Amino acid sequence: MNTKDLLSKYKHQLILKNYSSNTVNAYLNGLKLFLGYIKAKKLKEVGEKELENYFYHCKQNLGYSYSTMKQHLASIKFLYENVLLEKSDFDFNIKMKKPSTIPEVLSVEEVQRFLNTFTNLKHKAIFTLCYSAGLRLGEILNIKISDIDSDRMQIRINQAKGNKDRYSILSPKVLELLRKYVKEYKPSEYLFEGQNGGKYSSASVQQLMRRHRKKANIKKKATPHTLRHSFATHLLDNGTDIRFIQELLGHQHISTTQIYTHVSSRSMKDVKSPIENLDI
Repeated sequence: MNTKDLLSKYKHQLILKNYSSNTVNAYLNGLKLFLGYIKAKKLKEVGEKELENYFYHCKQNLGYSYSTMKQHLASIKFLYENVLLEKSDFDFNIKMKKPSTIPEVLSVEEVQRFLNTFTNLKHKAIFTLCYSAGLRLGEILNIKISDIDSDRMQIRINQAKGNKDRYSILSPKVLELLRKYVKEYKPSEYLFEGQNGGKYSSASVQQLMRRHRKKANIKKKATPHTLRHSFATHLLDNGTDIRFIQELLGHQHISTTQIYTHVSSRSMKDVKSPIENLDI
């Protein structure tokens, strides 16, 4: 099977198994990298040693993160199990230590300062919706006009991460902003569209984030996803039940949501330093 046919069959299997478009693209990129690494060697000749060297190359030479490494492992495992229909002598369950990190979060004042830098109605609507409902960038760009339910004050997020549908909250203040935006820009299908129609560009949103982060004099390395982190943390600060936050964010496990307890100022304020008991 030549490379073109292999990639076509690989993509076909991914789509048949209902993988999201983002995962399909990520897996295809991973497969292309792998095929480029083994070069002229036939796949059937690739054994445990070659696979181990490849993943070592990804980690050591390419500097891939924990999440990227896990994705590449899954992409090659999918190749063997679902396309080549062969068992490999390589253990794809490499035990990697997951780094312990806490998310970057903006304060309420920083979010307000950031949102107030926008004069363009469309751009302000994008980032305001992102923060107000705790949405991922891909979810923002996939929202259609019909997904805004003003009667129930909810936003429907279709086929989000893990191919799951969910609802998030629609703020009355944001609904008013969206109505002004729709009246002026008149999108036809997607809530946020490019100049020539279709979904708005994620690269454009990233660029806007960098530009307006500087305008707001925010020194943190904030991205659109930082607004989602900030949404969850600010809800926790205000006393919202963590299980409700889990539902809004679409987390499968409560342990994923609990990361925000490490950055919540409310939980910090509830703890007093033992020095308070000393007479100094």
